[in-house]
Amino acid sequence: MYAIIKTGGKQYRVQEGDIIDVELLNTDPGAQVEFGEVLFAFDGAKTQIGKPGIPNFLVYGEVVGTVKGEKVTSLKYKPSHNQCRKWGHRQHYTRVKITGIGSKRKGKEGNHGS
Repeated sequence: MYAIIKTGGKQYRVQEGDIIDVELLNTDPGAQVEFGEVLFAFDGAKTQIGKPGIPNFLVYGEVVGTVKGEKVTSLKYKPSHNQCRKWGHRQHYTRVKITGIGSKRKGKEGNHGS
């Protein structure tokens, strides 16, 4: 089974056991997270398409830690003033391991099947 989720303005295709890097989340390593905006789900026989999201359907994950992306370097040069400015940026990401994909159930936490 796999699903397409949206978090941090980006979309990710995930299945159970995947490790993905998402935009920085304000959580500690080992914390459980739920992604509620599931756009698409496929379990081999049944396809569910959200408009825009699938109601009562969640993707569960566990925060592994935070990582840094690649360094991006930028340069601005003004030849008339012989002026040069160089700066860099490194984006921080949260690494998440997908632990389950399934429907939302009251009073239960952790892995859920479809």
